[in-house]
Order: sequence, then C-alpha cells, then structure tokens
Amino acid sequence: LISLADPEYPALLLATPDPPPLLFAIGRTELLSRPALAIVGSRNATQQGVANAEAFAGALARSGLTIISGLALGIDAAAHRGALDADGDAGTIAVVGTGIDAIYPASNRALTHRIREEGVVVSEFPLRTPAIAHNFPRRNRIIAGLALILIGLIAIGGTGGIIVAVIGLVPLGAGAANVCIVGKLFGVGSDRQPG
Repeated sequence: LISLADPEYPALLLATPDPPPLLFAIGRTELLSRPALAIVGSRNATQQGVANAEAFAGALARSGLTIISGLALGIDAAAHRGALDADGDAGTIAVVGTGIDAIYPASNRALTHRIREEGVVVSEFPLRTPAIAHNFPRRNRIIAGLALILIGLIAIGGTGGIIVAVIGLVPLGAGAANVCIVGKLFGVGSDRQPG
C-alpha cells in the first residue's frame, strides 16, 4: 500500500491533477519510479498490431524504459509480454481497473502471475474490487500519469473512440507526450497515409 505521503509514491503521478490517494501494488514497486512509457490500444487487435506492440515494448524495454499498460486483451497484453521477454531489468507495470488480487480478463491469468513476479500490478481500487466498467477510465489516468510518453497503436478503420481516448487521454505527467500510431507500420500498404 502506497499513500500520497509515501516517498515511494511515483513523482509523475503525484504531479497529475487527480492522483489517487492510495495505490495498491504487488510486485516490484521500485518500477513505479523508473522512466516509463505506456503502450495502449485495441482489445480486438490484429495479429500485426499485437506483433507491433510486442516489438515496440521489447525494444523500448531493452533500452531501459519500463513499459506500462492496462493488462487488457490485445495490445495491452502484447506490450506486457514484449517487455517481460526483453533482456534486461526494465520490467512492466500493469495498471488494473480491479483490485490487485483479481485477475481480469481470466485469459490473462498466466500473464498476470508473471507480472506479479517480474513486474508490478498496481491499482487504486481495494482488494476484492471486481471488474466494473466505470473503473477502467479511472485506471487510464494512472497509466497516463505514470508515463513519460503514451503510445497508442490504432488500426485504420478502427473506432474513432479509441483514437480520441489515446490522443485526448487525461493529462499526462509533467513533461509527458502523447504519440498516436495509426495504420500499418510494415508490409503491404504501410506507405499509405490514413484518410
């Protein structure tokens, strides 16, 4: 348990307009104070999107950045896997919209256990808090608040809501920036501009 008054409370998150008064964490809490980058995107990601997220996260983790995401299906899970599979000690931070004792979605059980051992799972919600839809936007402000940079991986033709969520996500920590990557990065059609 980390409170606002605790010296272990992440400085970037503390500088946001609405830092959570308490953080519940399990794992390597020192990662919360390291330089970090968030990677977010669709739960219904394409195979290419998942591969891109894993590759970005791995390369960035190898450069020493801790990778943050929300432990959702798709891009989030791929970013966590990429960071964990990278050589080095950068680690990954999973910010969840449940209590840290919950596993959601259930299909991420093995990944959640691995993050608890090699990274850190963090939440502002107390133990035994189930997955409730309105908790996830609150979780997103923590993802953004811990990050120096937020990368959103978005598919062309995807929903506009996801683009708005990434570009207009709650204010980031001091000096942080948003980056939105839209469409294919590699292969056929990658040179086409989004319309």
